[in-house]
Amino acid sequence: MDWSIVEQYLPLYQKAFFLTLHIAVWGILGSFLLGLIVSIIRHYRIPVLAQVATAYIELSRNTPLLIQLFFLYFGLPRVGIVLSSEVCATLGLVFLGGSYMAESFRSGLEAVSQTQQEIGFAIGLTPVQVFRYVVLPQATAVALPSFSANVIFLIKETSVFSAVALADLMYVAKDLIGLYYETDIALAMLVVAYLIMLLPISLVFSWIERRLRHAGFGNPSTLSGK
Repeated sequence: MDWSIVEQYLPLYQKAFFLTLHIAVWGILGSFLLGLIVSIIRHYRIPVLAQVATAYIELSRNTPLLIQLFFLYFGLPRVGIVLSSEVCATLGLVFLGGSYMAESFRSGLEAVSQTQQEIGFAIGLTPVQVFRYVVLPQATAVALPSFSANVIFLIKETSVFSAVALADLMYVAKDLIGLYYETDIALAMLVVAYLIMLLPISLVFSWIERRLRHAGFGNPSTLSGK
């Protein structure tokens, strides 16, 4: 391994690492918010919006992120809407991730029994308070393993951002391969960069899941109201 090339390209990998992480964070946060809204619409079967939400989920989950990025980056300018690479990448990640998060939220919402919600109403809570204090915490605990898988999946999907001229980790790796033909070095640095990004997230989610199980959240007997 030529360590001089590693030293030369390390600053570029560092810059690409933080750019990728920045877009991933905003994309995942947006995915959580969009997923929550869509799951509420579908769970409570809000007229018209429920059909729109279902159509969105089917479209998002059954089209690759790369095609969605191409539509945002190359398609929208034809109708006068020009977005930067960073904005396209973030919106694409939110659009894709929102559908997966929505399904995760929905599975959690359906796991909370109607009995617990009725108890909340019986003690004087408003529908919003019942959802906030009774339904949402338990639904989130149930869906946490799915959230963890979705977050890791979305971060790995950032590897296609280079297709819209974004100088992310994959872009830098391909640049190194193209200039020096150092495929092994480029891919090794790419693998290490994604491990540094993903491994702590995986460990944190595992720790949170253990804590929640220890506290009794996500227990089927608890959710069923028994």
